[in-house]
Amino acid sequence: MLLLKILRTCEFQGNLGAIVLLLMGGSMLCTAQSPDLPAGPMQVKVKTACTECHDSRIIVQQRLGSKAWGKEFDKMVKWGAVVDPTDRDAFINYLGINFPPDKPAEPVTRARAGKKQVTAAGRSKIQFHLP
Repeated sequence: MLLLKILRTCEFQGNLGAIVLLLMGGSMLCTAQSPDLPAGPMQVKVKTACTECHDSRIIVQQRLGSKAWGKEFDKMVKWGAVVDPTDRDAFINYLGINFPPDKPAEPVTRARAGKKQVTAAGRSKIQFHLP
């Protein structure tokens, strides 16, 4: 209710359009850059549970064995990930098959608009992100 009162004030309404555009542009930028998880029977559940708190890029850059994926899974549940406990083994199996320690690393690009980027392979490039 307090949020609605704030949104109705004249001072806030003048800036509301700019705020909405900023939030929409930022969310579109994040959504467009999030890599897809590999197809599989647990893809939707893993994406739903994990991307509530972080981008899927965090998952696809990992290379862990089943034991380490189990520890990671348990840690995320402890931190608040909403997962049916009966899906634990299926989650770990999906992650272990798709992101094992012996799989080559995904190219990771750290981006800042208009700044020099360095990829995981060490190559530099310039990239601009426009909403």
